[in-house]
Amino acid sequence: MLNVAIVGASGYTGLELIRILHCHPEVAVTCLTSEQSAGKRVSEVFPTLRGRCDLVLENLEPVRVAEKADVVFTALPHKAAMEVVPTFLRLGKTVIDLSADYRLSDPDVYGAWYEKHLNPANLKKAVYGLPEIRRVKIKGARLVANPGCYPTSIILGLAPLLKRGLIDPHGIIADAASGTSGAGRSAKVDGLYCEVNEGFKAYGVGGAHRHTPEIEQELSLLAGAGLKITFTPHLVPMDRGILSTIYATPAKETTTGKLVALYEEFYSGEPFVRVLPQGSLPSTAFVRGSNFCDIAPLVDGRTGRVIVVSAIDNLVKGASGQAVQNMNLACGFPETLSLDGLALFP
Repeated sequence: MLNVAIVGASGYTGLELIRILHCHPEVAVTCLTSEQSAGKRVSEVFPTLRGRCDLVLENLEPVRVAEKADVVFTALPHKAAMEVVPTFLRLGKTVIDLSADYRLSDPDVYGAWYEKHLNPANLKKAVYGLPEIRRVKIKGARLVANPGCYPTSIILGLAPLLKRGLIDPHGIIADAASGTSGAGRSAKVDGLYCEVNEGFKAYGVGGAHRHTPEIEQELSLLAGAGLKITFTPHLVPMDRGILSTIYATPAKETTTGKLVALYEEFYSGEPFVRVLPQGSLPSTAFVRGSNFCDIAPLVDGRTGRVIVVSAIDNLVKGASGQAVQNMNLACGFPETLSLDGLALFP
């Protein structure tokens, strides 16, 4: 039995980690931190936990946290994570970081999109935690950089095509729409009900979204050459989910049937990627609350362009569920442990 700490437990990803880990037979959640709600029971902050998890939220003191845990999930904003992760590593803990701080391997790229990295040496130690692509390296890793939600949906959508050289790596377009929980739980005007309800808008347009370099880094590795994409995120008035629609030019003529067969072969045996049959398309409604990524590749018969549609729950496969999947791999547990729950519908 491993003891687990969740640093930043009063956000949506922290709550989702508690929900998933509550049913995990090999771990016990022993420490929760929150700077805003320290001193309160977590069940006061999230009444859904009443009678199931009533731990008192603590201030973030890395040494004290490390005394209570073998594995630490850091569900913190960027910069805040890299201020504490080195201490956890120095004290021999396994860290699953849900921030952006260790996803980019080049500190100069991180600096261009965020700010100067405080401990670039750990970037070389971090493993990018997309299990379907990096499973072997994640096993036994001490520091796993949990991918962003948009990157997860887009990278899984394009991996078979880029790995097999079946599309032109230049000119890829990804339009992705996310529910409002992707912006976190802090109070912001843009997230107010009246600002979001009955609306649908793009943001971070023109290559401005911070997930862009993460997506390009991983797609370039899959393609074996540097590439850039046009990525446009959108905000949808729903709580959860990401739907990504990706466009690319095929390297040679193909058909929808051939693409479906390719994806089925590429993701054969993957417990959380479901390739849909020809004629079916993903919906966020059918992955809500689950760790699944539903994918449908097809060919536009009129233009010949390849289109890939993928759907995930941004809080599960896009964050906390994938983090638990990474913990399972890093700690030697069955990969699907505590993650077999079906989607919530309706």
